[in-house]
Amino acid sequence: MKVEIYSDIACPWCHVGKARFERALAAFPGADSVEVVYRPFQLDPSAPETPQPHRAVLAAKYGPQALAMDEKITQLGAAEGLTFDFDTVVENNSLLAHRLLRFVLDTYGHAAQARLKGRLLDAHFAEGLDIGDRERLADAAAAVGLDREPVAAFLAGEELVDEVTGEIDEARRLGITAVPTFVFEGKWMVQGGQETSTFLRALEQVAQETGTVVETDQDGGACADGACEVPARDHTH
Repeated sequence: MKVEIYSDIACPWCHVGKARFERALAAFPGADSVEVVYRPFQLDPSAPETPQPHRAVLAAKYGPQALAMDEKITQLGAAEGLTFDFDTVVENNSLLAHRLLRFVLDTYGHAAQARLKGRLLDAHFAEGLDIGDRERLADAAAAVGLDREPVAAFLAGEELVDEVTGEIDEARRLGITAVPTFVFEGKWMVQGGQETSTFLRALEQVAQETGTVVETDQDGGACADGACEVPARDHTH
């Protein structure tokens, strides 16, 4: 079974959704047969390629409710064992990080890509990682066991720009407007940072549809607002 996860490093719900999905996958008897690939998506492709304090960026977009939004996701994250320290979060255009994730997928495989994705999310939301900083991105790759030198060499160039922006455009053509979005076998879609039980039920149902029947006693249950949506204004490359 192949699961493609469309997400953005700048999206806190993508961090929560990854943790919940991985918990469901660990409980799924057929986990060894599941290939998970992270696909790029940008909530704001027009974001400047300069670091900006998260609090200021969010306040400019959402006004007084911004602080309450951060507090809610901080509490939800804590329940999943995740740390959100929004006072230290630095926002930047995420294209460079998405290019790195694609490079790692192509060079080292999907398991290495998943490790790096987790490291980038952890560092971005808890450690003040600037996802536009090439040196720190190379450090993040080294921290999950990848060779720093080829990663740094890749980050110094402009490879995979067209490929990654093409994937982002394709996601929008598929109708993906909010992340995280989980696409199972290219056919079935689950949107948002759903509860672990919902992801487990989806894995079971897709396994049945594809002929690999797996039975468990888990019940499903969706959450209502677990996604980061693209702003209403149009973004084009």
